[in-house]
Amino acid sequence: MAHAFFQGERLCLRAVEPEDLDFMYEVENDSDSWDVTDVDSPYSRFALRRYIESCQCDIYADRQLRLMVTERDSGATVGIVDISDFSPLHARGEVGIWVGRAHRGRGYGREALTLLCEYAFGFLALRQLAARIPVDNEVSLRLFRSCGFVACGLLKEWWRVGDTFKDVVMLQRLRPSGV
Repeated sequence: MAHAFFQGERLCLRAVEPEDLDFMYEVENDSDSWDVTDVDSPYSRFALRRYIESCQCDIYADRQLRLMVTERDSGATVGIVDISDFSPLHARGEVGIWVGRAHRGRGYGREALTLLCEYAFGFLALRQLAARIPVDNEVSLRLFRSCGFVACGLLKEWWRVGDTFKDVVMLQRLRPSGV
């Protein structure tokens, strides 16, 4: 029986569509999230539209994969998951996830991350996924650990937030044997 990647109990992962422009604009310009990313200024609708139009939805061509997280029942978009810094040579990528405030605390992050890992390991045959999370982001650390990621290092003063620098935990998940 074929595995239904991207289909969970309550969620689906899907490719970015032009209709996602407003949602992506809101996410990318949420300055409260900038302290856990490399973003330091707003994105324009023009820049995001160009990104959507130029994205081939091919991780090998784009060296990244962005997927929208949607509720199965309503079709509402509730978040985004990414594989970035993709290296086909080393069979690895870095994971990012964002779930809208109104949808947090429902297990959506765990389900979306689980679906992404199943696809990355089961279809793309990646050897490992990694994530960088600030030491004080306990919610994200719990999420990634609950999905099999383990701490493999501490990056001292890695992210600048205002006038201070934050330590970041490097987490990693290796492909399970037999997958």
